[in-house]
Amino acid sequence: MKNQKSKIQFKIQNLEEFIKQTLKRLDTKNLKDLATRGKLIREAIKNVEFPKDLEEEIIKAYQRMEKEYGKNVDVAVRSSATAEDLPGASFAGEHETYLGIRGTEDLLSAIRAAMASLFTDRAISYRVDKGFDHFKVALSVGVEKMVRADTGAAGVIFTLDTESGFPNVVLINGSWGLGEMIVKGQVTPDEFLVWKEGLKKDVVNPIIDKHLGVKERKMIYSQVGRGIKQTKIVPTKKTEKENFILNDKEILILARWAVMVEEHYSKKNGHFTPMDLEWARDGRTHELFIIQARPETVHAGRDFSKIKECKLLDKREPVATGASVGSSIAEGKARVILDAKSINTFKKGEVLITDMT
Repeated sequence: MKNQKSKIQFKIQNLEEFIKQTLKRLDTKNLKDLATRGKLIREAIKNVEFPKDLEEEIIKAYQRMEKEYGKNVDVAVRSSATAEDLPGASFAGEHETYLGIRGTEDLLSAIRAAMASLFTDRAISYRVDKGFDHFKVALSVGVEKMVRADTGAAGVIFTLDTESGFPNVVLINGSWGLGEMIVKGQVTPDEFLVWKEGLKKDVVNPIIDKHLGVKERKMIYSQVGRGIKQTKIVPTKKTEKENFILNDKEILILARWAVMVEEHYSKKNGHFTPMDLEWARDGRTHELFIIQARPETVHAGRDFSKIKECKLLDKREPVATGASVGSSIAEGKARVILDAKSINTFKKGEVLITDMT
């Protein structure tokens, strides 16, 4: 399903003009106003009827999947957006993915919701702050058969070190359950670092480092509800917290696949193209899958020839410690926010303390 169809739909039903008017004179720093306008736009998009030919195309495609995998097959509805004229942009995590969707009615609803997520509060804010035109960002929606990672594990792979930019390693992270917990920054995952040259030369063990994450929660399917609300977050078991999600054999399989994908896109683009991939392991069959691949644009574009080092001049003992989401030093009043709905209480100059990013 192509973005051009959603653009046609917007124009036919005057959505484009409505969105433009709703976003006029928006101050993204006013989070309450941003949330109000964003919700208005998303609801308007979700309430639009698909053109008949597009709806029929979606239903037929789902019915073909049912013939192959069974009646009411579970699927993932994944949004993918990019600004073609601004290759340095990263839209990872800005838009929504809906998991465990079953049946044509719920599928159509989930696709509308994925399209509407082009205007999540964070996506609107990102585009405004970075100078993007809202109507020059392309969005498509992909529908995939679900990998049962809810009973297995999932994560993300980078084909470079995201801290230093070193290109000769593969960085794998992951946690139990569905991968949205990692993509949304709601869990501290396990991390594995693999030496690329060691993979190519069949070194006995090219795994450089392993780090056991906290993994306190996981996302699984809910047995209640239907449609786009079929997931829930639950605590992990003691054994899940204490054990790595991948064994050495699985780490090396994923690392080799990641290098293959990187080599493919580097050859296609005519230059070195580090990749950002998502992986999943089916808890029923124990099979590994690469479920998404895109060029890594944030870390690959940084100037790693310069190293910035920050030091505290004050030597007093810290009152509290935790995982940082940046590499600088700042000061300000601490603001504890444990629910995204309360983000409007976060004020300029404050230091955010939260259990997710």
